[in-house]
Amino acid sequence: MSIEDNSPNDEHSANVALYRLFQLFSPSLPIGGFTYSQGLEWAVEANWVKNKNDMVNWLSVVLSHSMTTLELPVLRRLYRAVAQQDHDAIAYWNAHLFACRESYEFRAEERQRGEALFRLLRNLGVAKDAALDNPNQLHGFCLAAHHWRIAEETLLQGYLWGWAENTVMAGVKLIPLGQTAGQEALIELSSAFPDAIERSNTIEDHDISACTPTLAIASSKHETQYTRLFRS
Repeated sequence: MSIEDNSPNDEHSANVALYRLFQLFSPSLPIGGFTYSQGLEWAVEANWVKNKNDMVNWLSVVLSHSMTTLELPVLRRLYRAVAQQDHDAIAYWNAHLFACRESYEFRAEERQRGEALFRLLRNLGVAKDAALDNPNQLHGFCLAAHHWRIAEETLLQGYLWGWAENTVMAGVKLIPLGQTAGQEALIELSSAFPDAIERSNTIEDHDISACTPTLAIASSKHETQYTRLFRS
C-alpha cells in the first residue's frame, strides 16, 4: 500500500485539504452515511427515544461508551500505522474493529461504508493500491488524512462531527423533530467532543472496546423491523 501525496506544503493547500476531508465526513456525500441510523430507528420504534432530550441522552451514551473507547482510539492507531506503513498493525486494528461490532447490521454497515469509501478514494487517486482486507471507513479516512496532510486531532474532530450530524439528522426524521431542536441537539452533543477526544488518547490497547448493550439490542431488533427507513 502506498500513499500518493503531491500537495504543496503551503497554507492554501492545507485549507483546501481540510475542506476535502470535511466533504468525506458529509452524511450525504460521498458514501451514503445518511442511509444508516445505527440503531436509532428501532430505539424510536420501541419508544426508548421519544424527544430531543432522549436522543441527546442516547447519543451521549454512544459517545462515552463507544466513540471515546473504540472508534477514536482505533482511528488514532490506524492513523499512526498508515504513517508508518505498518501493514500488520493496520490488519490487526481493522480486524479488532469488526470484532467489536456486535450485530450483523453493524458489521454490514462497516463493510459497506468501507467499500464505498475505498472506491471513492481510488477514483480520487488516493492510495490506489490499498488492500481491501476488512475494509472500513476508519482506515479510509486515515489514508485520506495522510494524503491531504490532515493532523490526527483534526481527523478525530471531523469524524466525531460527521457521526453526530448523521445520527441527529436521522433522529430529526424519525422522532420527528424540528430543525431548531436538531441544532440544539448538535450543540449539546458537540460540547462533549473535546473531552472525548482527550480521553481517547488515554485508552490502552487492551481497553479498546465498546460497552453499549442497548445499542446492540436495538441494532439486532432493527434487522427484522417491519417498516424501515434506514439500513441500520
